[in-house]
Amino acid sequence: MRFQTPPRPFGYAPAIPVQSLLGQVLGITAMGLVITAAAAYFFQGVGYGAGLLAMIVGFLLLIGINVARNNTALSLGMFYAFALLEGIGLAPTIHYYAVSVGSDVIVQAAGTTGLGMLALACIVYATGIDFRRFQGYLFIALIGLVLVGIVSAFTHWIHPTTYSWLTLVIFTGLVLVDFARIRAGGDGLSPVQLAVQIYLDAINIFLAILQLLGRRRD
Repeated sequence: MRFQTPPRPFGYAPAIPVQSLLGQVLGITAMGLVITAAAAYFFQGVGYGAGLLAMIVGFLLLIGINVARNNTALSLGMFYAFALLEGIGLAPTIHYYAVSVGSDVIVQAAGTTGLGMLALACIVYATGIDFRRFQGYLFIALIGLVLVGIVSAFTHWIHPTTYSWLTLVIFTGLVLVDFARIRAGGDGLSPVQLAVQIYLDAINIFLAILQLLGRRRD
């Protein structure tokens, strides 16, 4: 798992009509994912050290996006720069799976992620359920997941497949929360901030599915 959903920022963005907000968020997110995919493809030769450095710089940009939330052009530029760095950071992992299990697994993981998130968005908009009521529980679960991941990195006490399933379940819940937030008008967050949330959900779900499909091929 790479970056987690960042803390919900303080402050409020100008109110935007819900349908317009959804279109903006999805457009920004889609462009970010395209940039990430392109970077992962063109930087396949990058080592894990360089990838880690890209991730660290990207994390700093995430902080900057929250600080510059009222400056749309600046925050959007930082998000696209973050998406580029995320692609560089993911490149070694993508390359590993492409070589070891085949590039078709990467395509399957990406397709499953896209269709899954579309289905989750439809659930939110079709049912009208306010999934934001579960965000506190999911945040606690996310913190637990991070701690388990850190401990497991040194002790290997949890099986990677189990960890991938836990990641998939938690971020599926976060997708529902984030789309419910958009449906409610954004909760004062800017389109870029909301796009960051959806983007990070998609990346973590993609990685979890990729790991599960990759292990099935082993």
